[in-house]
Amino acid sequence: MYIYELEMKVRDYECDIQGVVNNSVYQNYLEYTRHEFMHANELSFAELHNRGIDAMVSSVEIAYKSPLRPGDSFISKLYVEKDGVRYVFHQAIYRKSDNKLAIKAKVNTVVVINGKLAASLPEFDDLLAKTLAK
Repeated sequence: MYIYELEMKVRDYECDIQGVVNNSVYQNYLEYTRHEFMHANELSFAELHNRGIDAMVSSVEIAYKSPLRPGDSFISKLYVEKDGVRYVFHQAIYRKSDNKLAIKAKVNTVVVINGKLAASLPEFDDLLAKTLAK
């Protein structure tokens, strides 16, 4: 089901006073995973932007399941699907030591071309077709 995985490690400064990863930091992990997924598939947000194409997050839903703590290694996973004009990234983060689910997220994105909402982007559609064919 997941088409991309990225291993990372919690850094001390990402944790709050309770000694767990601050809720806002998970969005950084999710975004970094999406960017690395794009790079792994030879797509660049910067290059698209220079062509007047911007992929932007329109909404995020996160369910926090189990906290990560300093030094925890974790695996960030994703798969993506098309839903109308949105590209929906389904993402999850699992603690590596016991494969326990830390968070589950749904990140809705849209594509804007030269300031106007686009129904789709051929580069993204090709990427979807390529990854689903695996």
